[in-house]
Amino acid sequence: MTDIRSEAEARDAGEEPVILSELTDDGVLVLTLNRPDRHNAWTLEMELLYNELFDRAESDPDVRAVVLTGAGRSFCPGMDMSVLDAASSGAKPYPTHRLPPRTRPLGCSKPVIAAVNGGCAGIGFNQALMCDVRFAVPRAKFAAAFSRRGLVAEDGVAWVLPRVVGYGHASDLLLSSRPVTGTEALAMGLVNRLLEPADLLPAALEYAGELARQSSPYAMSLIKRQLRDDQDRGFSEGHREALALLLEARKAPDYREGVRSFIERRPPRFAGLGEEARPADGEKAG
Repeated sequence: MTDIRSEAEARDAGEEPVILSELTDDGVLVLTLNRPDRHNAWTLEMELLYNELFDRAESDPDVRAVVLTGAGRSFCPGMDMSVLDAASSGAKPYPTHRLPPRTRPLGCSKPVIAAVNGGCAGIGFNQALMCDVRFAVPRAKFAAAFSRRGLVAEDGVAWVLPRVVGYGHASDLLLSSRPVTGTEALAMGLVNRLLEPADLLPAALEYAGELARQSSPYAMSLIKRQLRDDQDRGFSEGHREALALLLEARKAPDYREGVRSFIERRPPRFAGLGEEARPADGEKAG
């Protein structure tokens, strides 16, 4: 793997960045939340870098898929308690009005896979939920956590969660804030696959690598748009939009390459997706 960004400030200070970023030869960008001594608890520094890295991934044609995970034994337990304490007391309000929406994986035109390796609550829960596919370990603990902090379902979670697990499970998770294990999360459809800790990241990388090697980045960006936007449409409207997008896709080079690679029985050679090809409404979350 090779680092795709300069971490000059952190390196000059002799520190590791709060998010590690590495790009595999397959074109899979691995983003690792990197505060293991604090279980990868969320901070403003992490949030700013997180959005910067997603912006770079969006505009870099060498990046074809993203895997999001955590360092150590946790994914992300939510906001760092020191930040929560300062924000709740009014001593140092969190500047949410100056930050992009916390829906970056959902709005990204490239597939994002969460590899949930441990505790996943609050903002961490939200970010995993915004990913397209979630892998987890049996001991992972998922919790919305908001009702126990006197908060509402943040970041559009009340829109996304029922569409992932159904209204009943979403009501349970959001009203109770109770933690559920990876095993229960799999049963309710919150995660797609359950793996042992040693197998988690390799499986996520293998899956993301398959997408990067075999699927058209352009087509995947359109499919992500369909999956998101069709949640607010009836079947007839969704069908009409699919026909319009099909006409658009058939004009793109990836259609011809997909057909030719199948006929010639070879791997496809699709072009990467950069900033110019991002769906115009890529940040819509609900």
